[in-house]
Amino acid sequence: MPPQKKTPTIYDVAKLSGVSISTISRVLNAPDKVNSKTHKRVMAAIDQLGFVPKADARARALQNTDRIGVLTPIFTAPSFVQRLRGVASALSKANYELVIYPVDSMDHLQGYISSIPLMRNIDGLIIMSLSIGDQDAQRLSNHDMETVLIEYSHPQLNSIQIDDLHGGRLVAEHLLNKGHKKFAFLGDIEPPERFAIHPVKSRLTGFKQALDEAGLSLPKAYIRSAPYTQKESRQGAQELLCLPKPPTAIFAASDIQALSVMKVARQLNIKIPDELAIVGFDDVDVAEHVDLTTICQHLDESGRLAVEILLSRIGESGRPLQHINLPLKLVERMTT
Repeated sequence: MPPQKKTPTIYDVAKLSGVSISTISRVLNAPDKVNSKTHKRVMAAIDQLGFVPKADARARALQNTDRIGVLTPIFTAPSFVQRLRGVASALSKANYELVIYPVDSMDHLQGYISSIPLMRNIDGLIIMSLSIGDQDAQRLSNHDMETVLIEYSHPQLNSIQIDDLHGGRLVAEHLLNKGHKKFAFLGDIEPPERFAIHPVKSRLTGFKQALDEAGLSLPKAYIRSAPYTQKESRQGAQELLCLPKPPTAIFAASDIQALSVMKVARQLNIKIPDELAIVGFDDVDVAEHVDLTTICQHLDESGRLAVEILLSRIGESGRPLQHINLPLKLVERMTT
């Protein structure tokens, strides 16, 4: 009988990677506190050896932790908060604890994706608005970490997507039907966070496509890139509304930025919607309160649905993967 293969230990990982045991512990338990070069070296050694931490074995023995993790960018935009609300509500009803892993860099994201499946401190993972590569998806799959992606898709993982291109087209079609000829766009087109999914470009592309098909254009002078902050959104709105030939309709890529456009228009004594139509995107709670016409993307529902898919897979891992496209609809209110 051949000798049994020795189970690799943390000491073997330390020897192969050339770092201390305490560093390996940080890689697994606090990946944000380790530089990317060291992290990659340790994870390469773990993968090569097939090392499984004791915490993993303990978690598997216990079967379930009754905890679900959510990996999300550090954004305070109401759309993120509202989607998380849907997740939290569904988990609470199922008696699961919510654990949030905030991401503020690509290294941070890679650290969590590497350590979470190994440590098995949660039963499943929801990843919001973050891009997941083939190697990341493979790691999650190899370690049986049930995962649902929101706003991104990968063939190896469950996903819930929103067709932002179609959303932009819906806005253009609505404004064209209202008889508008001069349009403008305000949104965070070039955000600095490269680790996150940013749908604004797709919304702008869909908007422009529909205008082009109608024989109208959206000149560069009528496009303003602005982050979600009130100050810069208002500045962008001010610039658009003070053009020599101002637009009669503005598509703001988020409801919060649409509110900034509304405020600036009122300060300039521009009547809404008689002199200026405004359309937002998201349909966050405040949109109904201010009677804003917007694109509804069912934020709470996407969070609830992600939990439903995840828990069904945890209960029955043999279920087929689900790739769901949530429908968008334009909700007309008093700003168009």
